[in-house]
Amino acid sequence: MKIICIGRNYTKHIEELDNEKPKEPVIFMKPDSAVLLKNNPFIIPPFSEDIHYEVEILVKINRIGKFIEQKYAHKYYDEIGLGIDFTARDLQSRLKEKGLPWEKAKAFDGSAVIGKYVDKSNLDLENIKFQLLKNGQVVQDGESSHMLWKIDELIAYVSQYFTLKIGDVIFTGTPAGVGQVQPNDELRGILEGKEMFQIKVK
Repeated sequence: MKIICIGRNYTKHIEELDNEKPKEPVIFMKPDSAVLLKNNPFIIPPFSEDIHYEVEILVKINRIGKFIEQKYAHKYYDEIGLGIDFTARDLQSRLKEKGLPWEKAKAFDGSAVIGKYVDKSNLDLENIKFQLLKNGQVVQDGESSHMLWKIDELIAYVSQYFTLKIGDVIFTGTPAGVGQVQPNDELRGILEGKEMFQIKVK
C-alpha cells in the first residue's frame, strides 16, 4: 500500500502558506506506517511544537495501472474517502528553507488519518463538499470543484511516475483553513453531511 499525497491543489491554501502556485501537481509520499490505526488517538510527536491538521478527499485505487490516460482514470477507483494529512509545520518550514525533502514533517508515524469510504456513484465528483470540525467548530470547508487538478487528472499524472496498485490511496490536497492541534482536541471529518472519522488528540 502506497499513500500518495498531492500538495498545493487549492489556491486559497497556497496563498495562506505563502507558497508559489505550481505548474504541475506536487507529489510526496507517506509510508504505510504513517496510517493512524483505527480507534487510536493522534499523539503529538515530541519533535514538533506546531502540528497542523489538513483535511483531504481520498481516492482508493482498485486496480493496477501505469501510464493511465485521463479518459480511463475513472475505471481505477470506486470509492471516495476523507482523511487528514498531519503536518509538522515548524519542521517542514525548516526543511523547505534548506531545500530538503519533507518526509520527516509529513510522513511520520500516525500522520495519515484514513476515514470511511463511500461509493463514488453516490457523489457528484466535480462538487464534493467536505468539512473538518475542531471541537465542534468548522475550521476547513472545501469543495472538490476548487481543486486545481481534479481526481482523474491526478490519477493520470501520478501513474506516469508510480505504478498504481490495488489499495493505494491518493490524498488529493487540502483547502484553506489549516491550523494547529492541541492536546484534548477532537477532530471530525464530514463528507456530504456524513461523518467519516472522529479522532482525539493527545
